[in-house]
Order: sequence, then C-alpha cells, then structure tokens
Amino acid sequence: MANPIIDNPLFERAPKVISPTAHAVIDYLVVAHYFVTAGAAWKNNKRAAIAAIANGAAVLGLSMFTDYWGDGRQPISFETHGKVDVVQGIAAAAAPVMLGFADEAVAGMFWGQAASEAAVLALTDFKAADRDERRLAAA
Repeated sequence: MANPIIDNPLFERAPKVISPTAHAVIDYLVVAHYFVTAGAAWKNNKRAAIAAIANGAAVLGLSMFTDYWGDGRQPISFETHGKVDVVQGIAAAAAPVMLGFADEAVAGMFWGQAASEAAVLALTDFKAADRDERRLAAA
C-alpha cells in the first residue's frame, strides 16, 4: 500500500542520501534527544516530559524491531518503519497543541523534531533494504 507522504512527488525527487544504517543511527540519536528533553522538562513541565518519553519510547521500540538491513532478523520491514515514522512525526508535531504547552519554549523541540523527521523521511532510501535482501538471496 502506497504511503501518501513518503510516496509523494516531492519526497520522490529528494536525493536518497540516507542509507538504512545511517537511518538507524539517526533513530537512536532521536531516542536520546527525546529522553534528554524529558529529563530537562520534568521539573517544570510534566506534560512535555511525558510526551517526550512517549515519543522516545515509540521510536526506540520501533527501532529495536526494524529490519534495517533486509536480512529478516527483525519483524518490521524498513519500508514499514518509514510509514510508522510518518505517524511518529505527526504525533511529535501535535503533542504541544494536544497537551496544552504549545505556547512554551519546549514546544519548539517537538516541532523541530517533527520537521527533522520529515527531512529524514524525504532523504532516506527506504527501498535499499529490499534491494540488499534480493542481492543476498541471489548470492
């Protein structure tokens, strides 16, 4: 099933310079960023801290079970991972508004992360793992 965000003409024209391995590294850096944000926000803004924990846990869980390299050792394909990343980016962008901290400085972290998620999605080669899997099967 086509993803209307990843499979749109704007994203298709973007150069696919992020490999599955680079995407995995970015994902774990995002997890660290969310957890650091949660720690920094905990004292003054529990809603933002909990939203950061929820987003970080979602990215961590997805990343732990993603088959970034197409070798079948993990249950979630890299292409499916990209589709879930879309939802996570939307959740990050919506959290400040939905949880009532859109007018606070910490909201910028969520919106910035959502914007960087869109850039990473546009620049990631989600078909690379499938090509690698076919190449390994042919060998």
